[in-house]
Parts: sequence; C-alpha cells; structure tokens
Amino acid sequence: MLKNVVAVLLDGVHPFELGVVCEVFGMDRSDDGLPVYDFAVVSAEGPGLTTHCGFTVSTPHGLERLEEADLIAVPAGEDFTVREFPPELLTALRRAVDRGTRVLSVCSGVFVLAAAGLLDERRCAVHWHHAEQLARRYPRLQVEPDVLYVDEDPVITSAGTAAGIDACLHLVRKEQGPEVANKLARRMVVPPHRDGGQAQFIERPLPKAPADTVGEVLAWMETHLDQEITVEQLAARAHMAPRTFARRFRQETGTTPYRWLLRQRVLLAQELLEGTDETMDAIAWRTGFGTAAALRHQFLRALGTTPNAYRRAFRGPRAA
Repeated sequence: MLKNVVAVLLDGVHPFELGVVCEVFGMDRSDDGLPVYDFAVVSAEGPGLTTHCGFTVSTPHGLERLEEADLIAVPAGEDFTVREFPPELLTALRRAVDRGTRVLSVCSGVFVLAAAGLLDERRCAVHWHHAEQLARRYPRLQVEPDVLYVDEDPVITSAGTAAGIDACLHLVRKEQGPEVANKLARRMVVPPHRDGGQAQFIERPLPKAPADTVGEVLAWMETHLDQEITVEQLAARAHMAPRTFARRFRQETGTTPYRWLLRQRVLLAQELLEGTDETMDAIAWRTGFGTAAALRHQFLRALGTTPNAYRRAFRGPRAA
C-alpha cells in the first residue's frame, strides 16, 4: 500500500514541482475521507536549500528518511540537465528500488533517476524541451517526448510542470482506486485524467482501471463509434444481462457505457478537427453524433467550446 511518501530535494529545487508532490501527498484531507500519507521533505544536500526562485527551504530530514518510504518523489531543479548528483543520493535511490520502493520524477527530476541507472532499458517521460538532451546524455533509456507520464513500475516519470500532477494522480488511482483519485482531483480542481498534454494527442485514453471483463467490448466500441450502440447490444456481446453488464462496466471503468461512448466520440472529433479538413457534417457522421448540430451540442457540453473554435485554436483561423 502507498502510505509513506518522501520528496527528496537538491539545491536549486523548483518550487512548483515540489508543490505538486506536497499537494497530492502532503495535505491532510481525511475530513473528506481521503487517505493521509506519512509525508516528509528530505534534503540530499544539507538542511538548508535554495530554490531556483531565490528563497530557501529547510528540513530536518536527511537521506536516511528514504529507508522508510513506499514512494520517493524527485522534483525538478536548476541545471539538472547538466549537473552531477551526490553519489550517496544515487546509491540510496538504487537501494530503495531494490527493496520495492517506487520512485517518481517530476520534469527534470528524471535526470536524477537516469544518473542512478534506474532508467536503463526503460521508457521515460520528460519535458519536451529536455528530451533530446536526456537521450544524448543517457543513451540506454528510451525517451517518450510526447506523453504526460510513463509508468515503468517501479519507476514513474512525468513531463514538464503540471504533468507531475497527472503522474501523481495516476499512481493514486493505481494504488487506491479511481474513486479516491477522482475525489482528490476534485479537491485540487484539476481533471483526474488528461487525455492530452505537452505535444501529446493520444488516440484513446485508457480505462481508469483494468477492464478485465468488459475489455473486449471496449475495444469493439472504439472501432464502431459511428454506429448506434445500445446497452442491450453491448451486454449481448459480453454474454451478460443488461443490468449486470451496466453494473460491471461502471465497476471496471468508473463510468456508464453512455458516458464512456460519448467521451470517445468527443475525443475522435477532437482528432479529426485537429488533423483533417473534413466538414462538420462529415465529422458528425464519423463520430456517431449524426448531425453537425448534435456534434456541436455534445462538444460544447464536454469541452466548453465549439468545434469551430476548437479547430481555430489548434489549426489557426484559416482552418475553420
């Protein structure tokens, strides 16, 4: 279980990235029924550190505190792309992973994990601005420059700044379930799962939890978005009664078949608006909305903007 969390800092730490870890794991939200973590901030370079913004951070905890942790988070810091890191920190991180502790980096914190050898032969995420530099400096890892985060359990890496929130919520969802992650996201006023990110335009988001029973039905739904789909049809494909199927679907995806299908259709519409010159009528037909008016209504409801405005934002005014 995820109970004991440590953020390990180096001189020049970036306050925002540190704040991400503190916000997810360091706040007591037990009044809302959310888990409370045994959280500590640790310094790898003495009791007093200076942030890259100029103010200081002090903590009584040294590297020995890592021995108790279930999760060690490494926020970004100044010059992480070029500096050397304390050998005792790298040793402590390797030892932690060997005993089963997870490590998570935010933005350029990935350079620390790479220096410790924890990313050798693994995929990883990093801010797009640092992707080429990371790949050159550590050629044994595989950089994924377009994604928000990569989970190569027990090593989790995230892209720039706010993508650390996505990675932390992903881990909470993985360890403690979608209900806890969604409730925590609502308290933080952030989406529980973002479908895009820096340069990321993923084709489809993964279910919020493993869909062991309805996985094949989900795959079928994704390839038949242009068709009229009913719960009865889906239940028949899953060899279940409709009410049983609907209940199992919510258990495994965290939502209803209708809402899941609607979200997939909106995502497909986003892709077509970004990457094609198809008319609104054609996009409405391909996504299963039927008419341009229905597409506009559901798109506006889901994203707070119209299809035309979305196309202009991503492709410029001439595209619309």
